[in-house]
Amino acid sequence: MKNNIFTIMKKEFARFFGDRRMIIVLILPGIMIYVVYSVLGAALINMNAPDTEYLPQIYVVNMPEALKGDIMEGWAWTQLLSVGTAEIPNSQAAKEKVAMKEADLSVIFPPDFDKQVEIYDARTATGLAPNIEIYFNSADTYSMNAYGKITELLEAYEYSLAHKFDINRGIAVADLATEEESSAFILSTLMPMMLLMFLFSGCTAIAPESIAGEKERGTIGALLVSPLKRSQLAVGKILSLGVLAFLAGLVSTVATILALPKVMGADGSISANIYGVNDYITLALVIISTILLLVTFISIISAFAKTVKEATTAVTPLMFVVMIVGITAMFGSGAQTERIYYLIPIYNSVQSMSGVFSLEYSSASVALAVLSNLVYACAGGFVLTKMFNSEKVMFSR
Repeated sequence: MKNNIFTIMKKEFARFFGDRRMIIVLILPGIMIYVVYSVLGAALINMNAPDTEYLPQIYVVNMPEALKGDIMEGWAWTQLLSVGTAEIPNSQAAKEKVAMKEADLSVIFPPDFDKQVEIYDARTATGLAPNIEIYFNSADTYSMNAYGKITELLEAYEYSLAHKFDINRGIAVADLATEEESSAFILSTLMPMMLLMFLFSGCTAIAPESIAGEKERGTIGALLVSPLKRSQLAVGKILSLGVLAFLAGLVSTVATILALPKVMGADGSISANIYGVNDYITLALVIISTILLLVTFISIISAFAKTVKEATTAVTPLMFVVMIVGITAMFGSGAQTERIYYLIPIYNSVQSMSGVFSLEYSSASVALAVLSNLVYACAGGFVLTKMFNSEKVMFSR
C-alpha cells in the first residue's frame, strides 16, 4: 500500500518539477513579494526622510519679536523670506507662490501678535485668541514636511505660554513595551492573514491541475483502472499536493518575513529573530495541517469540475472564505483562549498562527487545532475516495 502511495506521489512530483513553468509558479510569488515590499519600503523611507540639503522656502508675514529669540532656533533648517519686498509685496502674493509650488509655506501672523497674546486670557477665554494662518500645498512633499515641522514648533510655543503642568517630565521613554513585544504584536496581526493567503494560493496553483487536469486530459481513466486502490490514489494525491503547496507557501512566507521589516520597520524595530526553535516547529505543524486541509478541500472541488478553468472558478468562493477568516487575526486582543474555537476549520489555524506570532499560545490549543485539521483532512480523503469510485463524477463531460 505504501509503495502505491509513493508511486502516485513520485508521479505528481515528476509532473510538477519536470515542467519549468510549474517551478516558476512555485518561486515567482515569493520573488515578487520580496521585490515589491523592498521597493515599497525604500519609497516610504525616501518619502518620509528629510532632505538635509534642501532648505524649504517659507514666506513669513509680520514675524513677532517674541519668536525671534530661542524659538527661531527651531526654524534654522529652513529659509525664511519676508513679505513686503518688491517680489512678494503682500500675503496674497505669498500664498500664490505656495499654490504654484514656487514656495513651500506661507505663515501669516497678525500685525500685533505679541500684544494679542499678552492680553488674551485662556482661563476666561474672553474674546478671540490670536490666529496664525499657515498655507501649504499637499501636492508637494517638501511643503507637507515643512507644514508638519512648523506646526509642531508653533504648538510647542503655544503650550509654553500657558504652562500649568508637566507630562512625563524626566521620562525619556514612556512606552513600556519591549521591541520583542512590539514586533510580535505587529507580526501576529499581519502574518496569519498573509500566510493563509499564500498557502491557499499555493494549493490553488497545483491542486486543480492535478485533479481536474487529469480529467481534462483524459489520463484519469488510466489511473482508475490500474491496480491502485482508490483510497491510495486519494491519499497519494493529497500528500504530494500538500508537499508542493508547502514549498510554495514556504517560499512566499520567507520572502514576506525578510521583506516586511523593510516596509514597517526600516529602523530595525521589527524582526523575526524573536522566535525560537520551538515556535518555528509549532508554526510548521500548524502550516502542514492547514495545507493538508486546504488541499483536500480544493481537491474535492476540483473533482467535480470538468476542466482546470472550471475548477479554478469553483474554488473562488472558498478563497473569499479563507480571506475573511484570515482578516479576523487583525482584530481582537490576541489568540482565543477557549478550546472550542480550535475545532473550527481554517479559523483554528488563524488563531494558532496568531498565538505563535504573538508568543502567547497554548500548546494544548495548538495541538487540538492540528489534530482537528488532520481529522478533517482524513474525512475529506474519504470523500475524495468515494468520488474516485463514482464514474458519474470522474467521467462526466
